[in-house]
Amino acid sequence: MGVAAPNGVGLDAFQHAVKNGISGIKHFEELERLKFSCQIAGMPDISTELALKYFTELELKNFNSSGILYGVIAGIDAWNDAGLSMERFDEPDWDSGTIFGSGTSGINKFRESIYKIDEFKVRNLGSNSVIQTMNSGVSAYLGGKLGLGNLVTSNSSACTTGTESIILGYERIQSGQAKRILAGSTSDSGPYIWGGFDAMRVCTYKHNQSPETGSRPMSASASGFVPASGAGALVLEDLETALARGARIYAEVTGGALNSGGQRGLGTLTAPNPAAVQKCIQSAMLSTGITGQEVDAVNGHLTATAKDGLEILNWSTALNRKGIDFPYINSLKSTVGHCLSAAGSIESVATVLQLYQGFVFPNRNCEDLNPEIETVIDASKVPLKLIETDLNVVLKASFGFGDVNGCVVFKKYIS
Repeated sequence: MGVAAPNGVGLDAFQHAVKNGISGIKHFEELERLKFSCQIAGMPDISTELALKYFTELELKNFNSSGILYGVIAGIDAWNDAGLSMERFDEPDWDSGTIFGSGTSGINKFRESIYKIDEFKVRNLGSNSVIQTMNSGVSAYLGGKLGLGNLVTSNSSACTTGTESIILGYERIQSGQAKRILAGSTSDSGPYIWGGFDAMRVCTYKHNQSPETGSRPMSASASGFVPASGAGALVLEDLETALARGARIYAEVTGGALNSGGQRGLGTLTAPNPAAVQKCIQSAMLSTGITGQEVDAVNGHLTATAKDGLEILNWSTALNRKGIDFPYINSLKSTVGHCLSAAGSIESVATVLQLYQGFVFPNRNCEDLNPEIETVIDASKVPLKLIETDLNVVLKASFGFGDVNGCVVFKKYIS
């Protein structure tokens, strides 16, 4: 696995932050200058020195795509963590591919290009403006750096993108079309990606002077999400191939489901259809033959908006569990914010770490659990401190704009 998150770049730093509830959310002077209502955000800290470990100086010349930067860092780190070779051969690796999603690509580069065109300086755009601004730019970069010869593509399904990429990668391997897939997703940084959400008034405006308290999933005082960015990546591989090369196995993907609420019933462009959410969760469990009683923990979507209570009710209904019988549930967004198209993949890395290391990470800023949630599940199931415990099955779900849903089943690997 690999990750570039607001509270940690690299697995070690990220795991430390996740286990200890360390926030990566900060105040941004640029957002204040631009008169954003929400002036706090989460963004990975990437120095030029670090970037040069993944890109050449020539590649970084006129480079202005944060999403591709994060995605390549997370993707290459995952590849190396899997013990796979980056040596250059003339022949592509026909057995390996990538499904690496994005919501937008190179939005700052796109803005820069527009200004140059408007100023009649089209010849100054440079030779890499297209690769940086096309949605599949991140998978194209990774495909070339890793010599991938199988499917190389980018999916895009709003906040469900990262979870979807894992399920699509799983399905491709399961069908025998690939031996391994680098699955992940990334999201651009900055006001030109976050501005639309600020205009929708779905972001919090109450914590500009105390950034780390701003992201409050499941809290009674939640006032909207904190925008963020980054990338997460997981190398999925068929078991036989992984065992043959002695790979470290963090967990198994044993099933998953994708669906849409069709923007019918209570579903809209920006709100989930509860019937579809419940069906997605149940279909994911059905695909792997487990019941709700076998689920030890849930990593929810839970964005710190008015829909958190509805999501908890959907989980309770789908799992047929409530009160003290409900599994542990947490939201990484309390420490990283809402990483948009990167959310599902970053949160999946955190979910798998929980399985592998045996812990449930704490929910920050949720001392005042929403009463609407407390009527459905016991407060003890929303841990405020780290819980060290063995986990066997954990569900990770994402629900995105467009009324689209994804749920993946992760299971502890036992050799």
